[in-house]
Amino acid sequence: MAALAAGCASGTHEMSDWEKNHPEAIAPPAARDVPPMPAFPKRENLIEFYLSATATFRYFIDASSLQALYDKREIRYVLVARSPQGADNVRFESIRCPDMFRLYAVGTADGKWEVRPSDWEPTVRRSDLGWPSTLARQFFCPHRDPIQSAAEGVDALRRGAHPAVYVEQRNLGR
Repeated sequence: MAALAAGCASGTHEMSDWEKNHPEAIAPPAARDVPPMPAFPKRENLIEFYLSATATFRYFIDASSLQALYDKREIRYVLVARSPQGADNVRFESIRCPDMFRLYAVGTADGKWEVRPSDWEPTVRRSDLGWPSTLARQFFCPHRDPIQSAAEGVDALRRGAHPAVYVEQRNLGR
């Protein structure tokens, strides 16, 4: 009896045939709703955006990856964070307006995606780690509402902020 109990406590689980054939059904919730991976970013599609004066990395959005899912209040994009040494960190992410984000995948050195879905998390305002907050507030969720199209998001990135953010700052006397 003790041997049987010890075997059960080992933590190993033999997967049934059904589990092997239906991995999506037993996957954690974050892994179940991962969208198809976009094309890996190309330099000519990158639009740089300003994060903060203390940021040591440079930040870019791949314009060709931008998706505005207005009904879901969600914006999906590929972010490239370039280190001072020139190394690119590539992430496929999503923002849910006004203040949530999640990671879907990270890019590998050979230009492929490694799926690493996270749950939705609150955005945090910090310099090098605060890009989801900056993207939401300045570009993709002006006045807490999602942009309505990818073109609207690309325009905001090229201008340096969404036009509605400019109006708000002007009205506040900035």
